[in-house]
Amino acid sequence: MKPSLRGAVSPDAPGRGQCASVVKLARLGPFFGRRSACSRLRHWLVLSAVTTSADQPVPPRSDVSASPGLGPRFGALVIDWVLCILVASIFADPFHDGWAPVLVLVVEYGFFIGLFAQTPGMYLTRVRCVSWTSGGRIGVLRALLRGVLLALVIPALIMDADRRGLHDRAAGSVIAPVAR
Repeated sequence: MKPSLRGAVSPDAPGRGQCASVVKLARLGPFFGRRSACSRLRHWLVLSAVTTSADQPVPPRSDVSASPGLGPRFGALVIDWVLCILVASIFADPFHDGWAPVLVLVVEYGFFIGLFAQTPGMYLTRVRCVSWTSGGRIGVLRALLRGVLLALVIPALIMDADRRGLHDRAAGSVIAPVAR
């Protein structure tokens, strides 16, 4: 059945001209019943709005192709872990003192992700860690929280449909590919 614009608001209608441009783009049909186009638009906007508990807008769920796979993430973690072992060997024996590389990893994540949105490993694998709500840097405190939860390992293994681990959800971050 061909969509119709029956009952659509014209730009000349008094008090309803603000909806006219959107109505022209909408495909209205018998599914919507007898409500006005502005009413349908408001209803759609209310139903499609997704917010967090802090009433901050959440980006729509990204496509799988837009989200980096587990390969680049794991590669970045391995590169960062090797760097942490090298740095930890300066002040402790990382093979006997297991806490030293973990501490360096948490500090590395807090510094690099908080200020630059990328660790050295993420830079080499072309991914970055950005804020879920704004797409910008997450800041040092949230990056430290993310690093501590990542060091616990289990939160990173539990992922949702957007490939965000519990550590990402707690820090309000998401791993995204670097724009080329």
